Amino acid sequence: MLPNAQGVFETHQSVHPVSVIMYKHDLVYLTEDASHDAAIEHINEEAFGPGRFTRAAARIREQGPHDLSLSFICTDNGETIASVRMTPVLAGTVKGHLLGPLAVRPSHKNKGIGRELVRIAVEAARRKGSEAVILVGDPPYYGPLGFEKVAYNALSFPGPVDPRRVLVVPIAEGVHERLKGTIAWRE
Repeated sequence: MLPNAQGVFETHQSVHPVSVIMYKHDLVYLTEDASHDAAIEHINEEAFGPGRFTRAAARIREQGPHDLSLSFICTDNGETIASVRMTPVLAGTVKGHLLGPLAVRPSHKNKGIGRELVRIAVEAARRKGSEAVILVGDPPYYGPLGFEKVAYNALSFPGPVDPRRVLVVPIAEGVHERLKGTIAWRE
């Protein structure tokens, strides 16, 4: 079925035109910069609410700044609609990055935007020489993106965390064996 000159879809079996509403999205993925802070804060507030500041991963992020060169946003027609941040951490003896928060505006959920941001961030960390990308998240969502479970209670966070949700993309050799001890921000 192809549109006619007026953009109406027609079939050869029927004389009744079928109208189709088409939405064009101009999604662009960019490296985060300071001008995105307000939009990112709004997106995270929508996604996680005020409880976002009490999470163990947030305690790590409070220790020092995230790495702008490994943090990304997605825009749709110029509006920032999603973001992912990466914070440098020392996890046991692994020099890695903590992924998160990852958030997508409700109007753009379930379109693969979050997955693409994760893919971009992990690849950027790999290129920068990170040994691992670690996060606290849902295994069914992150597993297909290359994340594996960290050994139960292997890492100690600065606050309560469900050890079944601590995941890693190992980039260097022997990462799983060295992910033992505390996890904290590093320069």
